Amino acid sequence: MARSRQPNNTRQRRRRRASPSASVRLVEVTIDEIGTRGDGIATVDGNQIYIPCTAPGDVVKVELRGQRGQISELISQSPHRVPPPCPHFGSCGGCSLQHLDAGYYSGWKRGLVINALVRAGFDEGLIAPLVACEPSSRRRAEFSVFKNKAGLTFGFNARRSDRISEIESCSVLHPKLSSRLNDLKIFSSAVPAHSFDLGVMLCNNGLDINIVCEKLDELSAAEISALANQMRAVSCIRLSLNGETEIELEKPITRLGAVEVSPPPGAFLQASQEAENVLAALVLKSLGQAKRVADLFSGSGTFTFRIAEGAAVDAYDADRPAIAALDVAARGASLPHPVKAIVQNLFDRPVMAAELDLYDAIVFDPPRGGSKAQADEIALSQVPKVISVSCNPVSFARDAAILRAGGSTPCRR
Repeated sequence: MARSRQPNNTRQRRRRRASPSASVRLVEVTIDEIGTRGDGIATVDGNQIYIPCTAPGDVVKVELRGQRGQISELISQSPHRVPPPCPHFGSCGGCSLQHLDAGYYSGWKRGLVINALVRAGFDEGLIAPLVACEPSSRRRAEFSVFKNKAGLTFGFNARRSDRISEIESCSVLHPKLSSRLNDLKIFSSAVPAHSFDLGVMLCNNGLDINIVCEKLDELSAAEISALANQMRAVSCIRLSLNGETEIELEKPITRLGAVEVSPPPGAFLQASQEAENVLAALVLKSLGQAKRVADLFSGSGTFTFRIAEGAAVDAYDADRPAIAALDVAARGASLPHPVKAIVQNLFDRPVMAAELDLYDAIVFDPPRGGSKAQADEIALSQVPKVISVSCNPVSFARDAAILRAGGSTPCRR
């Protein structure tokens, strides 16, 4: 996991408004711990309060509004506090824990997984040490853009706000992406909209950009021409609007295992190549000698093509463009074992237990909310091996408990 998490910019339609103003009082507190969302937690009058950009052991004066506070003065500094590497930390809401030393951060991050699994009745000893990614390795981001008479603002949402914090640099992003921030800002000036989100993914052969703007449905010929010129300047190879391709100078290519894939606009890709490699290695190690595998929630094939080096794979996903990209790549690759691409909504129509019994192993990688319906069917099946992958400890623990109730025995990898 990366130490500084992705600038967590929320799309326009889901942005959170700041809370209405409440009465303010000044209090002095000691930070007890860091909460699951990265805020420091202290106690005032028997109630927990949440203060961003604090570290456990900090003594701070806080401007308190309800249960949330802002640092007014740092009186005594925690031994776990370090200078954040990013000059925008604190104003930009993307990263919440850059001010913590690596040792504490790693323990806190691993603790999120431990706490979720222990609450679900699992043994803490099952959890392996955290594997940290190198800094400056993130290859995708979603920026916010706003234009008015005063000019253009380009950056990430401020913390718990729809206000955009303008950035000039980002220590989380891959250098090939962070070096293009000013170019991306110039590119944004050519987009004929006042407010939009700019999703950018670093591919092997350039940048893949997706504009998310509910009020921009169609581009004129002149607008397309202007944007095409800006695309070349920013090394953008494909431009999409709300997930639909508008201009494609060449097909974006990303390598998943040994296979080159052209993902659809807005496709999911692991945040860093290093994280993808670590996860894939763990999945392959766990599969062992399995000869027929179901890859559930496969996306464009993060694990599929690697699995196909040693086993036949049926890849399932509801995302039709992602499955189409996987299928095209599989047909063009010289893989040792066959890959079958299947469009199926596993939330509404999970693969049933009787169907799953045909496989030697299942790889199960649902979105953040997990998939209880599919977990229920896996639990009813007789599949000898299930490898579950998740980015959410809470939904992972819930689904893991379902599998355990069905007779699965958890193991550490």
